[in-house]
Amino acid sequence: MKDVSILVVDDDAKTRDLLALALETSGWGVAVASSGENALAMIRATHYDLVLTDVQMPGISGLELCRILREERAHLPVIVMTGHATMQVAVQALREGADDFLIKPIGLPALEHHVGRAVEMSRLRAEVACLRQTVGRTTASAQMLGDSPALRDALDLIERVARTPVSVLLSGESGTGKEVAALMLHTSSDRAKKPFVAVNCAALPENLLESELFGHVRGAFTDAKQGRDGLFIEADGGTLLLDEIGDLPLSMQAKLLRALQERCVRPVGSNTTVPFDTRIISATNRVLSDEIAAGRFREDLFYRLNVVQIDLPPLRARGNDLLLLAQVFLERFAERHGRQIKGLSPEAARVLTRYPWPGNVRELMNAIERAVALAGFDELQAADLPERIRDYKATTLALETDDPDSIIPLDELERRYVQEVLRTLGGNKSAVADRLGIDRETLHRKLKRWQDLDSEGNHSA
Repeated sequence: MKDVSILVVDDDAKTRDLLALALETSGWGVAVASSGENALAMIRATHYDLVLTDVQMPGISGLELCRILREERAHLPVIVMTGHATMQVAVQALREGADDFLIKPIGLPALEHHVGRAVEMSRLRAEVACLRQTVGRTTASAQMLGDSPALRDALDLIERVARTPVSVLLSGESGTGKEVAALMLHTSSDRAKKPFVAVNCAALPENLLESELFGHVRGAFTDAKQGRDGLFIEADGGTLLLDEIGDLPLSMQAKLLRALQERCVRPVGSNTTVPFDTRIISATNRVLSDEIAAGRFREDLFYRLNVVQIDLPPLRARGNDLLLLAQVFLERFAERHGRQIKGLSPEAARVLTRYPWPGNVRELMNAIERAVALAGFDELQAADLPERIRDYKATTLALETDDPDSIIPLDELERRYVQEVLRTLGGNKSAVADRLGIDRETLHRKLKRWQDLDSEGNHSA
């Protein structure tokens, strides 16, 4: 059997059964509907690859069915059939969104040819859409090169969870490669041949975000001249990345939770729901437990999204991965810009390693591309790097005593320093994390560990 499901819609039972038999004999999967109303109900509940519908039917006609499907299932191909072939009917069918037009009675060779062509065009459209999503992301996979323990832990978890259907929450600072990790999860999964779709939840206003995620029908709002599928449906069978999920407004969080619970979405302006089969991956640079405590994020949504959490390490925690990435980016940009640059000078490497990289891999990539463009020698020099990087000086601490017995452990020194920064910044943990150059999840873990140690000490006493 061909892995394609076709819905045949015709109010004439004899014609309907003959078409179904012919298609089944040719190896297609076939379902039948006796009316436009019945067809709509079936399409809204089940996935089909092609609809073959008669034009003249009581109730919802074939042309009306085309129009509705263009609004609700823009990527679903439709072939209309009629026994009254006129140019006017053909033109109207195509205007309403039909992909092809057949005249009854339909011979088996013509039927196979038109059905095969429609299915193939549908698959090609899906592949092109998928490639457009992927192009430009594959070269970014260098962000996940390295052998540091922190990165190995994240990559191991990505590999273990990729082939499971569970929802994944990717956490980490900006620029650590969360979208790359999401793409790795997708390409290593059973959904790899289906679309990978990403949306930045912080980039769109709330009213547009709802339409972007769930779709809308024609006339749902002033500029809605045509209906369109939302990203949940565009990613059907594949993966949807909800980036910056921590910035999602509370009202949208409630709607997203309902969609995830019911596994269906309601397009804006529609009274019907549309089922989806989409794996959800979320990403955030916020500490969602802090957002929950502050009342800015729903706890029930958090547990829906965070079946497995993968923390992506900041660049400063990846050791020698930094210079490996710098060399990879240098070679890439040297080739792209036609520059004969072999590598990094020792001084450039020293400057790169002492900088804390608050923008992480994304900042490193930008700095290396700039340096390659400006380089005057066959080795990249420290002077080629941005001023903020080459002039960076780390804050140093000096001992205030010559007494060795008064030296405190490094962990206690860190604790006192963090507490002093907390006091200085009025207890704002987000600001503290940014000022210290660590992600908020790391700060949260440190504070909790110190709190637990205090509790254990008081309990022992």
